[in-house]
Amino acid sequence: MIQRDASTISLWQGNIEPFQPTMMADHNATYDVVIVGGGITGLTTALLLQEAGKRCLLLEANNIGFGTTGGTTAHLNTVLDTSYDQISTNFSKEDAGLVRESVGAAISLIQQNIERFSIDCGFDYTDAYLFAQDEKQTEALDIIAKAAREEGINITLQDHLPVSFHFTKAYKFTNQAKFNPLAYIYGLARAFEHAGGVIVQDCRVIEIHNTRHIKVDTTLGEFTGMNIVYATHIPPGINLVHLRCIPYRSYALAVRLADNSYPDALIYDMQEPYHYFRTQVIDGKKYLIAGGEDHQTGHHENTEQCFRNLEAFVREHFKVKSVDYKWSSQYYEPADGLPYIGNMPGQPDNVYVATGFGGNGMVYSGVAAMVIRNIILGKHRATEKLFNPNRIKPVAGFTNFVTHNADVVKLFFGKLFPAHKLTELAELAPGEARVVNYDGHRVALYKDEAGMLHAVNPVCTHMKCEVGWNTAEKSWDCPCHGARFDAAGRCLHTPADRDLEHLDITHDLSDVEEQVHR
Repeated sequence: MIQRDASTISLWQGNIEPFQPTMMADHNATYDVVIVGGGITGLTTALLLQEAGKRCLLLEANNIGFGTTGGTTAHLNTVLDTSYDQISTNFSKEDAGLVRESVGAAISLIQQNIERFSIDCGFDYTDAYLFAQDEKQTEALDIIAKAAREEGINITLQDHLPVSFHFTKAYKFTNQAKFNPLAYIYGLARAFEHAGGVIVQDCRVIEIHNTRHIKVDTTLGEFTGMNIVYATHIPPGINLVHLRCIPYRSYALAVRLADNSYPDALIYDMQEPYHYFRTQVIDGKKYLIAGGEDHQTGHHENTEQCFRNLEAFVREHFKVKSVDYKWSSQYYEPADGLPYIGNMPGQPDNVYVATGFGGNGMVYSGVAAMVIRNIILGKHRATEKLFNPNRIKPVAGFTNFVTHNADVVKLFFGKLFPAHKLTELAELAPGEARVVNYDGHRVALYKDEAGMLHAVNPVCTHMKCEVGWNTAEKSWDCPCHGARFDAAGRCLHTPADRDLEHLDITHDLSDVEEQVHR
């Protein structure tokens, strides 16, 4: 089992051991490309560039697979959350075709990597079913199907589903796929190292200085590179892309079925939010993976209820023997429906970003890797313009990057808080948390299972929004831009790159009284 950016454990993370790098980084070297982020986007990008002759260094703040790649449900789709008719409307018919071509190439890239490097990750091509359950959904489904067919996707009308759901209309899409994402990226990591690439784990980027070369300050010292790629799902610091990406959380279950009726397909309804299902074999065991209950990060008071709702929905339609895993994960919806891939807005040409993948991160990761590789190699393609983050005009005051976060004010520096008073205010049970008012200050409190109280400043270190408690994952989540912190305030998820301020709690009343009278 490996660590992840939440208190729950995903199916993938519960069935794999930590990755152990074999190469040592050289602090005196100048790398051609420094890639930040050890998920599928970062590792795919790193491998492509290393094989293209670039000397690459990959930095991961925690462990490989810590973030969203370890929390995905791992659907590989050419039929996307942003439908082709929407892409044609927001961009053009030609751009819709370019997107279709790009995501198809991304799935092919995954298959090729699996074959080249003999990666055992349960990859299979499979059919996908999308079905409607009322008249309004049926009308929307017909539009989606028509546009997909025009883009060359093999789609056929169906009179049955591989699951027992009521439906008014259903379509089947062929040549979709599924896999084990962590087993896959471990294979990429080994191939990257074999090609001469270097991976450094537990290495958080703190600040960058872009002069003739990029100086990257990290928790393990300074590294130097000619280019830097932020593959952190959403980049740290403050940038225009944060204003164009909305953070969402999605919930998933991996269950065993009593009747062994596992569907051999990808299945999607059209509810709002929609539900999705598939089957995966891990270590000889079959699991039904179900997902749904999506909502904006930090905008749901009782996230544990999302798990309960999803489980009730699954039990209504399947004969559940056991719920073996439950987890949630984060994704970012782009403002216009397509990812932002390429040069960072307001930054020099050697700073790159890949973000805003929506619910299709597994395929857009490959698209991002190919787009960024081509840009760095000087091979300009039409996709460079289509996904260019600079297709949106920079806003004054939002072009600073990374270094802005170094100036967050310590509002409580040196102040002691009395445990007894905070306990009275919060009235917390073990495992609960709350933001309370004390002596004119807002204090985020968490009581652990042993009854100990932990206090942090609830002001997010990204852009100073106030965090809220996520009951399901036991984390402090920012509702503005999706930064997340554990119960003790440790940063789990960008765009923040610094921990919440820790507040000192004393059980000695004289300490507080002495400080008050100073």
